[in-house]
Amino acid sequence: MLHNRVERLQVEPAKGAKEVRAFQADRKQEWAVALRRDKYLYLMAAPGLMFFLIFKYVPLWGLLLAFKNYSPYLGFWDSEWVGFKYFREFFANPDFVLLFRNTMAISLLNIVFFFPIPIIVALLLNEVRKLAFKKLVQTVIYLPHFLSWVIIVGICFLIFGQGSGVINQLIVEFGGRKIEFLTNPDLFWGMLTAQSVWKEAGWGTIIFLAALAGIHSELYEAAQIDGASRWKQMLHVTLPGIRSTIIVLLILRLGQVMDVGFEQIYLMTSGPVAHLADVFDTYAYRVGIQQGRFSYATVAGLFKSVVGLVLVVMSNRLAKKFGEEGLY
Repeated sequence: MLHNRVERLQVEPAKGAKEVRAFQADRKQEWAVALRRDKYLYLMAAPGLMFFLIFKYVPLWGLLLAFKNYSPYLGFWDSEWVGFKYFREFFANPDFVLLFRNTMAISLLNIVFFFPIPIIVALLLNEVRKLAFKKLVQTVIYLPHFLSWVIIVGICFLIFGQGSGVINQLIVEFGGRKIEFLTNPDLFWGMLTAQSVWKEAGWGTIIFLAALAGIHSELYEAAQIDGASRWKQMLHVTLPGIRSTIIVLLILRLGQVMDVGFEQIYLMTSGPVAHLADVFDTYAYRVGIQQGRFSYATVAGLFKSVVGLVLVVMSNRLAKKFGEEGLY
């Protein structure tokens, strides 16, 4: 009996290994068939894949700079390894609290005021029945997305500037006093949020309009038969129909909570509001590029990425806990 058991143990591993090899060969064959069948789809996806590979994955090696005393003369690999030296210096720096406060304040304002607006605009456009008017409105609100932040900020200076701004000229014409819209610390974060809303809110409606198009018309017909008003239909049919899309986009937005946009803030920064405009992006530019402290600036960028990753994982788990699909 023992001899038969030993023989079985010797035969079964060989049989199992053979099955594994056969399975792997079948998988390779299936992949080759799928590649030949969908070769044009893979060809279309190749530029996007190359973009992420070159600009997202390859630069990850640069994170090692945070653990090195990088010197351009010594090079990337020969620079001295210093471990967590710059991490301790970064978190002990008094500027860290100021940077964290400004970044979180601007990001929270964007989440509270900017994130819901594309949803509201999409819901309103969904109620428009005249197709020509709907397309006109969509075109008008999409246009600012294609303007650079240099143009957006320039327009804001022309409208709200203290010297020759249109708004202040009108205020003076009616006997009032000029208002410092762009240099008033109490208005600065609000101006940044308003700019983001104007530039990107219309473009953000595209995803929600696509999600609204996927809601079956039978649901609205059933709601109408039950006597539901347009408001009731929006609450009980439309919003539940795009709830999963809202949650996924909110999770993605939380992953960018530390990324508030370098170009916009850099262009809007002036002396009176400098203490409110200094965020991790501008700090990394000032310290890393202008002062040449590449390793120290890499720590700031790595901190942003880690916070974003933690928030994505936590929010995704929370979404799944409440029965939603989540991001992954």
